[in-house]
Amino acid sequence: MRIGLVVDSGCDLPKSFIDKHGILILPVSIRLGDSVIVDNRDPEQTRQFYSGDAVKEAHDSESIPFTVEQIKSLFLERVVIDFDYALVETVPKSRSQIFSNATDASHAILREYKPIRKEAGVEGPFALRVTDSQTLFAGQGALAAETMRLINTGMKITEIRQSVEVLASKATAYAVVPDIYYLHKRARKRGDKSVSWAGAIMGNALDIKPILCARGDETFPVAKVRGYDTGVETMFRHAVNCIEKGLLAPVVCVSYAGDESRIPTMPGYDKLAAAARTHNVELLTSSMGLTGAVNIGPGSISVGMILDHAEFD
Repeated sequence: MRIGLVVDSGCDLPKSFIDKHGILILPVSIRLGDSVIVDNRDPEQTRQFYSGDAVKEAHDSESIPFTVEQIKSLFLERVVIDFDYALVETVPKSRSQIFSNATDASHAILREYKPIRKEAGVEGPFALRVTDSQTLFAGQGALAAETMRLINTGMKITEIRQSVEVLASKATAYAVVPDIYYLHKRARKRGDKSVSWAGAIMGNALDIKPILCARGDETFPVAKVRGYDTGVETMFRHAVNCIEKGLLAPVVCVSYAGDESRIPTMPGYDKLAAAARTHNVELLTSSMGLTGAVNIGPGSISVGMILDHAEFD
């Protein structure tokens, strides 16, 4: 059985990993003023976004998920021919319509795929499963990377499905946000009042940086530190502790909303890389997807792992 993985463009993984494993990207459109960017995790497009003027308007942007019809067309054109079973992992349903649209599209796909496979000379049935990743950014990347590892072991699809459901509930992303005021403006645009204007102004004035956690379809602060570099080092140190205690999957993802070549120079990264090597954990680094960047701000950095618990050391 040919099993394929489909993720939306909010899933932070290196392009080399995506290409190597034949992962299909479900794009997300971003409206910036009068222009629309389609984020399909193209490295050159991502570099241009972060280095150009578009990133300055990110706080006033709007993400536009693929519609039910667009998802159906993508699957009927490519997925139902290339694979016999497709695992689809999306950004949390509380954050986007992608999960709902993909679920709705799946019903039409399963009704209409047979003549397309027959015409292509592909025998046998097709099936798919849509899973809410319950996390964001690098956390979604860690879930996808572990899913791909399970597929490559030759595990039966029923066992993979069961494992992915459990892993999704444990997939965890941490993120350091450089600008609380930016976070406040984005939250206000979505109708989220969890970040107050006064708190944002005070936080920026005191150089307070929150460390956020995305897990179990919830996003919440786990720490506040003074200074961006201190926040990054604190988050990386926590990731080292998690590796040493034992992960539920041997992979850690790191994504940065900017030039990804900066990641290895950040405080604490060298210790994270050393811990990953010592414990045979795959360490994957990439630029943060554009949808992630516009929601928590340029310069944000995320670490994703699969953990028993989300307590922050």
